[in-house]
Amino acid sequence: MQKISSLVKFIILSACIISCGPTHRLNTTTYESKKVVEAKYGAVVSAHALASEVGLQILKDGGNAVDAAIATQLALAVVYPAAGNIGGGGFSVIHLKDGRNITIDYRETAPGAAFRDMYLDKNGNPLMDLSQNGHLAAGVPGTVAGIFECMKYASLPFKKLIDPAIMLADKGFAITANEAASLNHTKEDFIKMNTVVPVFVKSTPWEAGDILIQKDLAKTLSLIKDHGQKGFYEGETAALIAAEMKRGHGIISEEDLRKYEAKNRTPVEFEYQGYQIVTMPLSSSGGVILQQMLKMSAMKNISSMQFETPESVQLMTEIERRAYADRAKYLGDPDFYKIPIKTLVSEAYLQGRLKDYKPGVAGSSEVTKEGVIHESDETTHFSVADKYGNAVSITTTLNGGYGSRTVVAGAGFLLNNEMDDFSVKPGVPNMYGAVGQEANAVQPGKRMLSSMTPTIVLKDNKPFIVLGTPGGTTITTSVYQTIVDMLDFKMSAIDAVNKPKFHHQWLPDQLDLEKGFDPEVAKSLIKMGYKIKYRSSIGRTEVIQINPDGTMTAVADHRGDDSAAGY
Repeated sequence: MQKISSLVKFIILSACIISCGPTHRLNTTTYESKKVVEAKYGAVVSAHALASEVGLQILKDGGNAVDAAIATQLALAVVYPAAGNIGGGGFSVIHLKDGRNITIDYRETAPGAAFRDMYLDKNGNPLMDLSQNGHLAAGVPGTVAGIFECMKYASLPFKKLIDPAIMLADKGFAITANEAASLNHTKEDFIKMNTVVPVFVKSTPWEAGDILIQKDLAKTLSLIKDHGQKGFYEGETAALIAAEMKRGHGIISEEDLRKYEAKNRTPVEFEYQGYQIVTMPLSSSGGVILQQMLKMSAMKNISSMQFETPESVQLMTEIERRAYADRAKYLGDPDFYKIPIKTLVSEAYLQGRLKDYKPGVAGSSEVTKEGVIHESDETTHFSVADKYGNAVSITTTLNGGYGSRTVVAGAGFLLNNEMDDFSVKPGVPNMYGAVGQEANAVQPGKRMLSSMTPTIVLKDNKPFIVLGTPGGTTITTSVYQTIVDMLDFKMSAIDAVNKPKFHHQWLPDQLDLEKGFDPEVAKSLIKMGYKIKYRSSIGRTEVIQINPDGTMTAVADHRGDDSAAGY
């Protein structure tokens, strides 16, 4: 955990050559992010250059896209602690070369001791600090179970896929300037939220180039390597999690861990503009509202409009408003609550949702609420494509940056704060301003509603676009805009990723615009009656486009340290 010298650099690189096998080409000290890569045989785009390079090496060593995705995800758990994780959860969307589409839900679950009003005081007031910070904010982690569910479609031994992550944790890697600033900013929370001071805290400020070594995490990863899924959910690691909960007054038990299961879900699949969209079903809200938004866009012939004109932005804003109003009312874990999905995405229902849309006039969230149905931000995304025709889109999360900021002492990984994604109290917004109702209330074993929207766009049943993004409630609107930009407005993948984005989520009733958004268009929107709020950035979209000749254009978002790799 010290500033790297040339001697230390030599020792670390030499160790890698000796112990890392095929990953000896991985330079853990003097790497750089690449924003655009043209590839012929395979590509990976993720939030960190080292993770992307790990995935690339797996592809070069004969692995398929699933192998590369697993290795990338495990590497992110080491090199991107703000969101990469084994203490959180996520969703995988996989298209296999044989034409099958697979969706895996490894969202966290509420512990067995959780109950509906656990974050309310005696007067019924929400205690948001408890749902967002520290031990009580953590749901039962799903990431490791999700990785082993993905292993059914891998071609290489698991030990080969996890070895790079173990090496990165054990030997260390040089952190970026952004990571240094982030660790320094979170230092006081790390001290406050932990019973044992974690490796993310040091006496002097972190600087770019400092080496972050995570020996406890390396040990945990080694237990998973040796014992598989049980190496996390049972035995030593499970005991450490339970002990951490006891010290910090959390409620995750060893029984909760032992009972956790990843779930195979039926993919959300629908046609749009001649393409097949494959995305994530509930417990992610993304697939439902993405389908709603794209279908409403087609109803209003958005293809006849242009990118971010007053006309197109207003239409998309009003579509987003309606979709997010439905999200708040109707969506939750389908294993616990009856969700009217068929109605929500039906042509007749969506036509009705647009009846009160008025071009040139801002809508109102006081007037526009959920439709009537007569029946009961920190996250990370990565995209992978291979030469065989397989594609993988994965979004995982700890929820907030560094999750609950609580590290399991002796195990070295951060726990999520996903309990805040439940409706702590119906109508009360969470940390992202999202409002939920009874469908998303806390219940033991239940998965909290998510916005994660990993997506694959197929053309003639072959991968055309692999995409996704982090960003809390902005995830689905960013994926929606990226698809419209590329399919309707015929923009390049580079522009679709990097041009300014906008966001509306029903409540609060405001239109968020990213810095760099056209000021003249913003003035037109204000004249229509929209309340505008500017944001420094929205999302970090990772896109791989497979071109007609089979080559790939991999684009990493300019908004962070994100990096593309390919060959």
